[in-house]
Amino acid sequence: MGLSLNRNVIARFRTFAAITGSGYRRYSTYRQATIAGAFTNTVFGFLRCYVLLAAASGASGLAAGYSGAQLATFVWVGQGMLAVVLLWGWTELADRIRTGEVASDLLRPIHPVTNYLAADLGRAAYALGTRFLPPVLVGPIFFDVYLPTRWFTGPLFALSLALAVVICFGCRYLVNLTAFWLHDIRGPMMFWALSSGVLAGLYFPLRFLPEWAYLPLWLATPFPSLLQTPLDVLVERDAAGTQLGLVAVQLVWAGLILAACRLAQRRAERRLVVQGG
Repeated sequence: MGLSLNRNVIARFRTFAAITGSGYRRYSTYRQATIAGAFTNTVFGFLRCYVLLAAASGASGLAAGYSGAQLATFVWVGQGMLAVVLLWGWTELADRIRTGEVASDLLRPIHPVTNYLAADLGRAAYALGTRFLPPVLVGPIFFDVYLPTRWFTGPLFALSLALAVVICFGCRYLVNLTAFWLHDIRGPMMFWALSSGVLAGLYFPLRFLPEWAYLPLWLATPFPSLLQTPLDVLVERDAAGTQLGLVAVQLVWAGLILAACRLAQRRAERRLVVQGG
């Protein structure tokens, strides 16, 4: 009994790893798009950094508790994280629902949520080496950046980034699942693109908002967990205990979002109508 269970776990792990590897290889074929994306993110990094540094200089060197060096790190690492987390642009599941190809996903011996999550982790791993590093390496050449002083900040940031990838995948998956009911997801996608950019801390740190505004966002929505939390952890904006608390909130959101994906998937399958029968 125990041996059979152990073999089953190993088989599932190997399947998950194989799908993750296929996701990595799939995105590694788009070399020109990778170079263009890294260049674009780097250019926009200069624009964002100058704007935020101007805000800090106008506030006697500190803006919402961030120093100029912390803001520079916030911007450049955030630019690198964009492709790793992948806020926008993923409609693969919705397209398969619209064409009916999603039926083949349901015939596979692995749950669709697990299947797409594994592939997305492979994509994120590829982006980590090709889209994350260029902005992170270019930024310190031109700006003074903040380097963490606590020994655990690096590993905690890595965990926070991984959780951000999982949470963002779950949000995108839920948006794509609306195709089961709406068939055309341009409306939900537009809402997601607008809200995620603003509420995740992409355009400006959420700490620039009043406390009564950003605290409910942090606790009641998953958006700050996508970018703001990992970046705040990295620049050590808060005390060590608060750093751990922010990552704990991310962990809760990751579990809730994945559970919501499975629940929505189960309900969506009851509505599935494949063209031709």
